[in-house]
Amino acid sequence: MAGRKVEYVIFDMDGLLIDTESIYTKVTNEILAPYGAHMTWDIKAELMGKLERDAAAHLLSFFPDIPLTIDTYLSRRAVLQDAHWPTVQPLPGVRKLVSHLHAHNIPIAVATASQRRNLLLKTAHLQDIFGLFSDRIVCADDVRGKTAGKPDPYIFLCAARQRLGRSVGEGEGNSVTGEEREERAKGLVFEDAIPGVQAGKRAGMSVIWVPDPNLLKVEYSGAHTPDQILTSIEEFKPEEWGLPPYPENA
Repeated sequence: MAGRKVEYVIFDMDGLLIDTESIYTKVTNEILAPYGAHMTWDIKAELMGKLERDAAAHLLSFFPDIPLTIDTYLSRRAVLQDAHWPTVQPLPGVRKLVSHLHAHNIPIAVATASQRRNLLLKTAHLQDIFGLFSDRIVCADDVRGKTAGKPDPYIFLCAARQRLGRSVGEGEGNSVTGEEREERAKGLVFEDAIPGVQAGKRAGMSVIWVPDPNLLKVEYSGAHTPDQILTSIEEFKPEEWGLPPYPENA
């Protein structure tokens, strides 16, 4: 991280800012249990970051003998999840980091595969954190039809370009200008999911991975790896990335 100067930060949401992944797992397995099926972490790792219908289709592809349609699964899941969302809590270190970046006028945004109606249910009681993002949140609704979700970098580039006003351009490869690459390199992404790490790196940004311990047991041999791995956002040291340090005794 030495010598890196970050100018803007983009956060994933589920499992990174708020403790929702355990609810996704619990609810999904409640639905699958009557059919004698179970979602393992190897399966879950492949779903993380995908848009809702794509994730549901991918999940059900592992259980072709289950008489459950995508719409039925999503309908049952919504009923069960909606009861939990208003009680979710921020993960350790989140409130401190987001407040710190906001206080120092560091541009911040959220890029999430969650639908906006779900985001509102999950965050209405956490406005001391999410209110600091104002309208700088990109949801699945905003990118539907343009991407299937992470590991496609589109959602991170969209957040940087449309919510933070950064000249990062679009796409990958030879279509990206030198100036756009430089602007992308000024961004720092926080992610908990492997597809999110891939998306952030493909977007040309630095990526900090804060995974659930179970994800560390999932085999991964992809080309895109994080710049730093933390067990908790509490471990993050802003000054290592050219950001203002936390106040002493904070």
